[in-house]
Amino acid sequence: MDKDFFLIGIDGGATKVNGWSINVLDGGKFFSLGEFNAIKSYREIPGYIENFKPVDINTQLAGLASGNIVPTNEEVTQGKTYTQAVAQVIESIVRKSGKNRILLGIGMPGLKTKDERGIGAMANGPRIVRYAEDIESILQSAGIELVEPIFHIGSDAYYCGLGEEFAAEGQFRNAENSYYLGGGTGAADAIKLRGEVVALDQIKDWFIKAWEMKSDENRSVEKYVSSRGIQSIYADIVQRDITQIEEQKIYPSQIREHALAGEPAACEVFQTLSLHIAVLLYERITTLYCGWQGLFQFVNPKRATPSKTHPYHKSLFDSLIIGQRLGDLFEECRNDKLLWNPMMRQLSRLIAQSTCLDEPAKQYYLANGQFRTELFKISKLREAPAIGAGIDAYLKRRK
Repeated sequence: MDKDFFLIGIDGGATKVNGWSINVLDGGKFFSLGEFNAIKSYREIPGYIENFKPVDINTQLAGLASGNIVPTNEEVTQGKTYTQAVAQVIESIVRKSGKNRILLGIGMPGLKTKDERGIGAMANGPRIVRYAEDIESILQSAGIELVEPIFHIGSDAYYCGLGEEFAAEGQFRNAENSYYLGGGTGAADAIKLRGEVVALDQIKDWFIKAWEMKSDENRSVEKYVSSRGIQSIYADIVQRDITQIEEQKIYPSQIREHALAGEPAACEVFQTLSLHIAVLLYERITTLYCGWQGLFQFVNPKRATPSKTHPYHKSLFDSLIIGQRLGDLFEECRNDKLLWNPMMRQLSRLIAQSTCLDEPAKQYYLANGQFRTELFKISKLREAPAIGAGIDAYLKRRK
């Protein structure tokens, strides 16, 4: 670890903050988790609004586009619990380590403000326009020295990609082209193209983030890959409020147990998951190879139609990686009849019947008519967003 400062990476989610000290290895070629960790749930912070309802996403997007972001009173109140939680996590790590001079990287879901230091739109939480500034102010009052101001609030999804690239056990490391799909509270997707981890905002004219797409069931694709989304699908089917599902601690693993026991509602959940995850992965394969094919609608109806043209045509993925809690679920379901095998069958069928993919592409992805399972990877790097946040801050300082 650099002697001049202590590196900390923050993974800010929709429900909690997870912070880690980060070790710098081999002069910054590789990184690993340090020994100090702190976690804080937003609901632990006084003032947290349990029944907080985000502002309609289209209203948020319109405000972000116009540059006129006016958070509601509830968003301001909820936002303070978010920044306090981050500050408390950092303070805890600093206390444990005895190191007071830090370099800080932070990842958060949502779309960022123009200066990239605030959150201008978030599907599952409040808009916090002065997110970085407020955290810096709290840390300064606590006597913690930042060797650099927070460069920007990064994408938790992009940080997953950086973590997979630079951690010793990362799945991006030996790939030329690879796609990562992480599912936790929300969806986090990342991509590596021609040997480089590429921020999705840089290719948004032709490659769409998972949360931006909507299925024929009128659900955001995020619902099919995130833990809370899977819970919400189950709640819809059994006609109960999701808060009841959460109170009864019915998570994706428990829904799987219900499905294995033959419960029709739980079985229906896994049927729709296997189909829509297969379609999402097929969409990624075809978009890379031959451009946008219109397989999904958009959450934001005003979203520009992606271009079919891009510089990576005819490229093939070396791997499709599933991570975070969605990866855990797939590991539980490896080779089973509920998710793994049905999803593989659906993906194989879509590729075999594709009018976009040519025969060389089909032969690459399929063996004897079945998707090549060696291309399908499950990430073990659950802390990829925190590692990635620290990596991003370190690399930006080094520049």
